[in-house]
Amino acid sequence: MSKILKLPEVMNATGLSRSSIYEFMKKGLFPKTISLGVRAVGWLESDIANWINGRPNSEKKVAKHA
Repeated sequence: MSKILKLPEVMNATGLSRSSIYEFMKKGLFPKTISLGVRAVGWLESDIANWINGRPNSEKKVAKHA
């Protein structure tokens, strides 16, 4: 089972800003969130790791954590 990451963790792992993450999501270029409650969302760590590993020239630093 994959860990759920909150926005600050996703920002740290990807190096992206909040606005960039949501812009990529809007364009279908970033993993979608999962609902954690009425006003809380998160991302599956495995989805973020797969996204990072699929990027050209990525350092693939998250793959070992998934």
